[in-house]
Amino acid sequence: MLLVIALFYLAREHYGHVSLLLPYAILLLCPLMHLLGHHRGGHGRHGETDDTTKGGRSG
Repeated sequence: MLLVIALFYLAREHYGHVSLLLPYAILLLCPLMHLLGHHRGGHGRHGETDDTTKGGRSG
């Protein structure tokens, strides 16, 4: 509970400083989210199986 109170106090006291940096933080997080997000979801391979490695015919 003490940690919550301390975080609230810090957020309230420094909101003016942090709010000026928020647009830059969002811009800096975009490339990071792009790099980390591409390993999830699998682009373009939904429902496909790799038959060529299992001895099947492709086509």
